Amino acid sequence: MRCPWHHACFDLRSGEALRAPALSPIECWKVEQSAGRIFVKEKRAQPKPQPLPATHGVGRIVIVGGGAAGFAAAEMLRRRGFGGSIVMISHDAAPPVDRPNLSKDYLAGNAPEDWLPLRPDEFYAENGIELDLGAEVVGIDAKTRKVTVTGGKSWGYDRLLLATGAEPVRLPIPGADQPHVLTLRSPADCRAIIKRTENARRALVIGASFIGLETAASLRSRDIEVHVVAPEERPIEGVLGPQMGNFVRALHEEHGVVFHLQDTVTAIAGGRATLKSGGTLDADFVVMGVGVRPRLALAEQAGLALDRGIVVDAYLETSFRGVFAAGDIARWPDPHSGSNIRVEHWVVAQRQGQTAAINMLGMQQRFDAVPFFWSQHYDVPINYIGHAERWNEIEVDGDINAKDCVLRYKLEGRVLAVASIFRDVENLQAELAMERTTVQ
Repeated sequence: MRCPWHHACFDLRSGEALRAPALSPIECWKVEQSAGRIFVKEKRAQPKPQPLPATHGVGRIVIVGGGAAGFAAAEMLRRRGFGGSIVMISHDAAPPVDRPNLSKDYLAGNAPEDWLPLRPDEFYAENGIELDLGAEVVGIDAKTRKVTVTGGKSWGYDRLLLATGAEPVRLPIPGADQPHVLTLRSPADCRAIIKRTENARRALVIGASFIGLETAASLRSRDIEVHVVAPEERPIEGVLGPQMGNFVRALHEEHGVVFHLQDTVTAIAGGRATLKSGGTLDADFVVMGVGVRPRLALAEQAGLALDRGIVVDAYLETSFRGVFAAGDIARWPDPHSGSNIRVEHWVVAQRQGQTAAINMLGMQQRFDAVPFFWSQHYDVPINYIGHAERWNEIEVDGDINAKDCVLRYKLEGRVLAVASIFRDVENLQAELAMERTTVQ
């Protein structure tokens, strides 16, 4: 069930977003941490932002991107009293939406369309946030502090936030450009998939990523036969390990998903896909869930420092003074893992957008939040805290198959990440412990 507070829980002391989703599928909970203990309380409305006159010598802030990071930044600017101009430029045709819902409740048919917008349309006008939708930024001039969009229109800025997000990867195979071969990133993508289900019997999902598997689960909710093709031995093993990979596969198979693992699609001709193994699969439509790539072309054109993402410092400022980056494109120094990391998760993007907003006003707040994401597979939520690109031990507490467990991913004895199923309090305790432990 969708969290009515847009998949975000809030610190009761500051009103700022902490994490998602809500602890219960019935209510949206709030979390307060005090004296090492965690208290869960009823939801409390956020105070309405009160714009004040322009402060800190900043008259206009331009935000490039209409996703989680961009929206969170705009909202935080108003909440913190910024009274200057805010311009949000987005290549999407619609105002910011709750993107995680696209592969979950909305695609499954369990949520109405009015659940998708992060805020009603009038929110932006009421809070003085100017939207330039369906626009693509084609250039940044750091010397004149100006961004240019398609058609020649330009915006001057005092501070600039790049939050361009990521785009789905399409496999470079014959037939990948056919109209029934789809990806899932935007509301338009989701509507196109839903339209295909109206007259379809079978779907092929390429990729056993989180987005691929959530799409498979949602399509099964619409009674579509689903086949998943992926090169891995187990689904999402690279993130959650072999035990959880086996569990996730079994869970989907219980719901009728057919896996073709350690295999790939080499071509798609009409309704038939050819596999590397030599077999074929017939499907009415195909969804590619093989990952995303950060949208870095604009940053590269502008001359920003890049390293498999936009390099930012602890305050999310790029190599250009006054230009910040947040969300899927930002690679930042993570104090918990001791590495420079880039994470493609909704809650991380929200938190970074909030921190970037504060720092664009000159408040110098380090981004030190512990990464968090959640994934929904039928009625089973998987919560994940931290960041572990590699580990040499997985400690399992509880029973994975009984859907009651905590997994701790360790490297040389140190816990880098924790995954859990229906162990919300322990998951939050792990987050608190990580917040108190840094290696730099």
